[in-house]
Amino acid sequence: MGRLHSHRHGKSHSIRPSSPKAPSWIQGPGEVEDLIVKYAKEGLAPSQIGSKLRDQHAIPLTRPITGKSVTQIMEEHGATPELPEDLNNIVQKAVGLQRHLRANKGDRRNVRSLELIEAKVHRLDVYYKRIGRIPKDWKYKSVVAQLE
Repeated sequence: MGRLHSHRHGKSHSIRPSSPKAPSWIQGPGEVEDLIVKYAKEGLAPSQIGSKLRDQHAIPLTRPITGKSVTQIMEEHGATPELPEDLNNIVQKAVGLQRHLRANKGDRRNVRSLELIEAKVHRLDVYYKRIGRIPKDWKYKSVVAQLE
């Protein structure tokens, strides 16, 4: 699958574990759920929780063990962030680029980059409003018009 705003295909990806079975050293799904809830209350995003489970606790995948994804477990325990992770990451990227453009007025190339990032924000905004993940009145305020 290609990238949204480029002509490249993107070949890089992580390699999933070869066996979909639950590892033998895990006592049960309750242990994994407790770890997920603990890390979610510390403020970690679902992808960071997955990386921490993989690297520190040798849990490659949560779905074979618990039957649920990390975000489903977070929703059950009321530990979900107010914005979905991908939308939040793109908004943070746009905010950082806006800060850069305020300090560097002559950087015209990154004005275009900000436009592309904000297009992704609006695309995700429509999707998450449609499925009901964010409120219908949530609004991202654009700064591109002020920079030009």
